Amino acid sequence: MLVNLRDICAIAEQNNMAIASFNAPSMEALRATIDAAEKTGYPVILSHAEAHEGVMPLDAMGPAMVALAERSSAMVCVHLDHCEHLSYMRRALEMGFTGAMYDGSMEPYEVNLENSARAAAMCHSFDCGLECELGSMGSREGGESAEGGTAEEAGAVYTDPDQARAFVKETGLDILACSFGTVHGLYKGEPHLQFDVLTKIRSRVKVPLVMHGGSGVSDEDYAMAIDAGIRKINYYTYGAKYAGDAAVSIVGGVRASASGKPVYWHDLTVAAYERLVEDFSSVIKVFANGAAPLA
Repeated sequence: MLVNLRDICAIAEQNNMAIASFNAPSMEALRATIDAAEKTGYPVILSHAEAHEGVMPLDAMGPAMVALAERSSAMVCVHLDHCEHLSYMRRALEMGFTGAMYDGSMEPYEVNLENSARAAAMCHSFDCGLECELGSMGSREGGESAEGGTAEEAGAVYTDPDQARAFVKETGLDILACSFGTVHGLYKGEPHLQFDVLTKIRSRVKVPLVMHGGSGVSDEDYAMAIDAGIRKINYYTYGAKYAGDAAVSIVGGVRASASGKPVYWHDLTVAAYERLVEDFSSVIKVFANGAAPLA
C-alpha cells in the first residue's frame, strides 16, 4: 500500500514511534525493506538517495520501488532521500514517489530557505510530503569523510531551535531533519547525541522531526530520541555492512572448502538479502518504541 510521507509520519506521531527509512540501491535492499515491513506489521519508508545514482539509477529503481510498494500489504512510503537538485526531485515525483527530501544543509541559510520553499510548492502540487534539513551533519550523504568521526569531528552544525521555527513557517515543509549529534557512515566511537537541542526544537515546531545517521546509535538513545519527537529515522550504513559481511562469508566458505567450486553471484545476493531482512526487521521493531504492530 503506497502511503504519503505526511500520513506515515502522522501514524508515528499518534503511536509515539519512529518509522524506519531504508535506502535501497539494490533489488535485495528493496525486497528486504518491504518484506521486513510485511513480516513485522509496521509501516516503512523505502528510500532512494540521489547520492546512489551511480550505484542504481533513479530511472531503473524508481518505477520498481513504486510498483512493489503499491502491491505490498504493508504501508510503504516511497521516498527520495538527500536530493540536492530540484530537477532530480521532479523526476521522482513524476514516477509516483510519495515523499521527498530537499537537502540544502550545505548551502547558506537563505539559499536553503528559498530552495526548500520551492521544493515544498513542487511536492505539494503532486500531493507528496516534503522533508527538509536545517543544520549540518558535517558531510553529504555517502561522503567518506564523515565515516568514523563524531559529529564534532565531522564539523557538524547543530540545528538552531529558534531558526527552526522560522524555517518551518516560511518553507511550508512537512517534516524537519535535525542535526543533534549523529553523522552519516560508520562510527568508530559512541555518538554523543544532544537531546537538549532536540527538546528545544520540539518545543518550537509542531512538525515531525527526523534523525539522519541513525545507524550505530544505541537502543536507549533511539528510545530517548523518539520520546523527544523523532518520527523518522534513516538507517542504511550498518545494514549494508552486515549484508556485505554475509556475502563475504559465502566467498570465504567456498574458498576454505578447497573444493574448486565456483562462487556464484546469486548465492551472494541471497545471503545479502536474508541478512538485510533480519537486520531491517530488528530495526523496525526497535523504532516502534513499544507500539503494537499496525497490520
